[in-house]
Amino acid sequence: MRVAIASDHAGFCQKDPVEDYVRGLGYEVIDMGPADDSRVDYPDFADKVATAVADGSADRGILICGTGLGMAMTADKVPGIRAAAVQTVDFAELARKHNDANVICLSGRFVDLAVNEGIARTFLETDFEGGRHAQRVAKIMKEDER
Repeated sequence: MRVAIASDHAGFCQKDPVEDYVRGLGYEVIDMGPADDSRVDYPDFADKVATAVADGSADRGILICGTGLGMAMTADKVPGIRAAAVQTVDFAELARKHNDANVICLSGRFVDLAVNEGIARTFLETDFEGGRHAQRVAKIMKEDER
């Protein structure tokens, strides 16, 4: 599985450690920036990761900003993306099982690195349950047609 990862300056301190952790799990990582912790605009990096997932260059995406909220709002604007701001392992599991999330957005300021690593692992290792949830995800995806 190919995982695109990016951050903004507020999440940069966790970007490289999360990338290393994901590589250690055996996944291919696509680093989509930034190269350092200089101030950047999070929508630019959220768009890079979301576009890579939407066009199939990556299978899943992980974004890290101060809260995860701005990244999620931006990524979710890209057709085909189901982005979730996630602060707990349980939320990561449910985002995959029930919503088939293909991008998660992490908080680099309010969530410890060890928790974010657990969130990333759960996100990457949890399958979508389908069934009754498939109909709901299909309704979500119809919004892209508007």
